[in-house]
Amino acid sequence: MYHEQTSAMISRRRRRMMATAVIAVALAAVCWLGYNAACANLREQGAASIRNAILDSAMQCCAIEGSYPASLQHLEDSYGLAINHDEYIVTYEAFADNVVPSVVVVPR
Repeated sequence: MYHEQTSAMISRRRRRMMATAVIAVALAAVCWLGYNAACANLREQGAASIRNAILDSAMQCCAIEGSYPASLQHLEDSYGLAINHDEYIVTYEAFADNVVPSVVVVPR
């Protein structure tokens, strides 16, 4: 049996399709924002982990050698510290042999 569609039925169908499209776009935007926030949070946690690893290695160096290292390169060469310099900017400032160095790690 042939059923003719009225203009009211067509407009209801269009409204449903538009509402579905708007919901899909909104859902995609929320997912994209959530993903970006999660990635930023992971990068910040990575920077904090690297900073803690540097300070732990510096304290181990102080315990073994009797003084804090003068450079980050000494920790990388002698204590097996591995830092991804392409992903993070590391500032290591040693004031004196008996003072804990200042370490700042920032994601690129």
